[in-house]
Amino acid sequence: MSIINPILGGFAGAIALNILHETVRKNISDPPRLDLLGEEVIEKTLDAVGVNHPHGKKLYSSAILGNIISNGLYYSTIGMGKNKNTWIKALSLGLVAGTAALKTPKHIGLEDSPVNRTGKTKIITLCLYLTGALVSAAVIQALNKRS
Repeated sequence: MSIINPILGGFAGAIALNILHETVRKNISDPPRLDLLGEEVIEKTLDAVGVNHPHGKKLYSSAILGNIISNGLYYSTIGMGKNKNTWIKALSLGLVAGTAALKTPKHIGLEDSPVNRTGKTKIITLCLYLTGALVSAAVIQALNKRS
């Protein structure tokens, strides 16, 4: 089995997550702000090692790029191993990613309000990560059928 299909599928899901997040962020009240969470990660990480961090649009772009890379690699695991139970793996990994996005920030010293502000914000956060995983599974399966 080639590793290419899972990686392409994983990145397709990560990009879908970010496009959906940006659409939600601009059009719905109380949206999750995954971008702000990513920016805080970059700022605190680079500050901790004494490196100047980017600001403004560069910080935002860095956060989005980091989100796409980390989620792309994470979602690619949906297609690893035997080509079996892809949808169950996608559901499981999507729910784990969404739950981690909700629960982890506070425990590692980050502000959790960008994803935990309201019940609506929490549900949308969970749905964004789940959608990214499902898109990954669909792309991986489509690519595997063509191979």
